[in-house]
Amino acid sequence: KKVFETYCWGCHHQTSEAFGPSFKQIASTRSLDEIEAYIISPESMYKAFGYKRTAMTQFNLKDDERTAVAKYIQSYKGK
Repeated sequence: KKVFETYCWGCHHQTSEAFGPSFKQIASTRSLDEIEAYIISPESMYKAFGYKRTAMTQFNLKDDERTAVAKYIQSYKGK
């Protein structure tokens, strides 16, 4: 949650759409690996996900931070 609040909260909220999709929406359509891949390189993944563009910033998170955020997102699956 701390990593989310530091890097993601400006554009994503847990259960409601903000600038970007909610974590609930992301978790319902993406695997843990897909979420991590998008965090690593949104520019190279957006077309694979069927988006016309990406506005997501590429963050240079440590592996454990990226995994923590991806798991936090996945915790909203089915909520």
